[in-house]
Amino acid sequence: MSGVKSESHTALVRRARRINRELAEIYPYAHPELDFENPFQLVVATVLSAQTTDLRVNQTTPALFAKYPTPEDLAAADPEQVEEILRPTGFFRAKTKSVIGLSKALVADFGGEVPGRLEDLVKLPGVGRKTAFVVLGNAFGRPGITVDTHFQRLVRRWKWTEATEPDKIEAAVGALFPKSDWTMLSHHVIFHGRRICHARKPACGACPIAPLCPAYGEGETDPEKAKKLLKYEKGGYPGQRLNPPQAYLDAGGKPAPPLGSA
Repeated sequence: MSGVKSESHTALVRRARRINRELAEIYPYAHPELDFENPFQLVVATVLSAQTTDLRVNQTTPALFAKYPTPEDLAAADPEQVEEILRPTGFFRAKTKSVIGLSKALVADFGGEVPGRLEDLVKLPGVGRKTAFVVLGNAFGRPGITVDTHFQRLVRRWKWTEATEPDKIEAAVGALFPKSDWTMLSHHVIFHGRRICHARKPACGACPIAPLCPAYGEGETDPEKAKKLLKYEKGGYPGQRLNPPQAYLDAGGKPAPPLGSA
């Protein structure tokens, strides 16, 4: 796709929104790929997801939440026992410190409840804006843009912004869409980044939004070869959640296997 450099702001808004509409058709079942049953589980799981896969977190949290179901339980936990459970997620000592610390803060400052405001969430140990927006959008239904590595990569490939800092990316992309779209936009983009528009080898030849993409051709353009690069349900493999939403299962997605299974 040529001519993007001279694209007007109005044309950019139109193209960005069209990409999101197309992604909504490709991934009507897009969802947060961390298993959770309440805001506490989601904030802990999101902190644990740093520098590992959501799948590995989902395989680890059942044991954690079975032993420590509430902030009060985790706040009073023996760090060594928590470290042992969190070992598979990597950086387990730092993560143990964060999840025990945030649990103590929830108990001390918020009556054991996860707060539903950005300014309160970011005060919790290990919780930055990205984590806060995941929690706000998915546990409280409050719009937010989740600027993870996939989101950063794709919005730059699509020339939605040249920014490299997460807060600037968040502001630039937020200005292209109504606030009500932000949470689902994040899911659509992240789903696409995990399944098709990969970091090293994007599957350009199997990408339904290729005609709208200025970076088309950075990856494999041959349709058959590109198809072999697809991941998760698009490639016939299980997703990241052990307990995915019903819509995902209805669309042919498969639950991920528990920790230790073959």
